[in-house]
Amino acid sequence: MTESLERIAVIDIGKTNAKVVIVDGRTGAEVAVRKTANIVLAGPPYPHFDTERLWAFILDTLAEFAVDPGFDALSITTHGASAALLDDKGALALPVLDYEHTYPDEVNRAYDLIRPDFRESFSPRITGGLNLGAQLHFQRDRFPNEFARVSTILTYPQYWAYRLTAIAANEKTSLGCHTDLWLPFADQYSALVDRLEIADKMAPIRSAFDILGDIRPEIARRLGLSKPVPVYCGIHDSNASLLPHLVGFGLPCTVVSTGTWVICFAPGGQPEKLDSERDTLANVDAYGTAVPSARYMGGREWEIATKKLAAVTAEAEWAAVADVVLHERMLLPSSVSGTGPFPSMKGRWHLEAEKVAERQASASLYQALMTVTCLDMIDSKGPIIVEGPFAANRIFVAALHSLTRRDVYVSTSQTGTSSGAALLAGIRPSCPPRFVDETIPGLDRYAATWRKLIALERDQ
Repeated sequence: MTESLERIAVIDIGKTNAKVVIVDGRTGAEVAVRKTANIVLAGPPYPHFDTERLWAFILDTLAEFAVDPGFDALSITTHGASAALLDDKGALALPVLDYEHTYPDEVNRAYDLIRPDFRESFSPRITGGLNLGAQLHFQRDRFPNEFARVSTILTYPQYWAYRLTAIAANEKTSLGCHTDLWLPFADQYSALVDRLEIADKMAPIRSAFDILGDIRPEIARRLGLSKPVPVYCGIHDSNASLLPHLVGFGLPCTVVSTGTWVICFAPGGQPEKLDSERDTLANVDAYGTAVPSARYMGGREWEIATKKLAAVTAEAEWAAVADVVLHERMLLPSSVSGTGPFPSMKGRWHLEAEKVAERQASASLYQALMTVTCLDMIDSKGPIIVEGPFAANRIFVAALHSLTRRDVYVSTSQTGTSSGAALLAGIRPSCPPRFVDETIPGLDRYAATWRKLIALERDQ
């Protein structure tokens, strides 16, 4: 980092919300944030992200931040399972497909015949378009005329970098997040790229740490920039969350990144225990190294479990947890089917809690039990670092500490993905994580009952 690099603007596009954040280059603190909903348009030709609305939000916010507090560089992070298909003029040949859109059975069957084996790709077969290769197959199969116009395929963070710089690139963290397109341990494209006949369309691979170029002059003028602003290649959001802890803790460590998805990473781990039927996979970190991972749709399940509940304080929830544990009031997986460690189970209550505080406490314990299940599946080791919204959930982090008997830390960053993306520009990590010393008595028995009920249901 040069002395002049005092503030970094980060474009941070999650599945639910999009943000532009300014990160202080000297302290790593987030000094300004603007947020908007990431809207999905119903179609035609299929459900897709409103990229033009996002682009307008990005430009308006960057113009505001160019005045105050200012920024000297720009980095980008986005959700995975998305790609931009550009024509020869650099415009979208097809809209950016919403990965939750599902495809006809005949399309899925045809795709299953051409996707690589799990033991090569370490990419499980997931619903809808969560395998990016399935999206490309669907677009190629159902929209052949439009797909024939595709000149360049970009991973999603790099699409926004392209709009800012006119330089096309792909990057390994997005190629390696359950796309079926990449072989994480071989560090190369899978055979699917040739089977889809897109090898010549894939933009060159660049490091997440690379500067692609400066913001284009015409955009810089619109933003009111007084000097050139370099744009970094960008990174997949979960790997952005992972990066500060790779820097801060070294190997081995475990990172639990929470949001719409809860994704557990075991840097330094090996792939032997990964199970294609339980949503385990290998991600690829910012340095290009394969990382055993497991995930479930935790944020979405939290919304389902708590959306009809009246507001309750964290203190009331904490006070209720002892009764929940004593009487074994618990949620069983899974509210979102087709993903996570129990993809075929239907979520339900065992001894349903009736009081609002108890229901919310039960939901927090459910998240902890699902997370510990994920950690076991990837044979994670070392300290556990929780980042994202669940880092503020007292019951969740105390339960992790109780159940794993390992050191647990919570990130104090408001936006772990943004802080991680800013690290690409060479800034120091933000303020150190907080150590968790609370435990929840009786939780081992509660967890044993939860696991026994799951085993009984799966055996039926």
